[in-house]
Amino acid sequence: MGQSYRDLIAWQRAMQLVTDIYRETGKFPLGERYGLTNQLRRAAVSVPNNIAEGQARFSSRDSHRFLSMARGSLVEIETQLQIAMNLAYLAKAEGTQLMKSVAELGRILNGLLSSIKVVA
Repeated sequence: MGQSYRDLIAWQRAMQLVTDIYRETGKFPLGERYGLTNQLRRAAVSVPNNIAEGQARFSSRDSHRFLSMARGSLVEIETQLQIAMNLAYLAKAEGTQLMKSVAELGRILNGLLSSIKVVA
């Protein structure tokens, strides 16, 4: 089989994003522990999970599907980060940096998705 998911730049960047999101959401109000904090963390964790699972699949259709789910989770993260900034749970500088990381990872995932030939 091909390379390990650990070798993928997308997976490595996604793991860094998880770390950064956990670090920043740790500063959110305690009342958000089961709300926005949990939502952001779950969406963040699903990105590298789906990248890894897609890499482990033997069919291009399955790989594409899991990478698409990772991309969907990125859009959730982007929306939730904007909500956190709107509520002033996240400082502008940190929010902007996280948004840049999300956008960069989105471009990487888009490249991976376009490189997979899905047979109809």
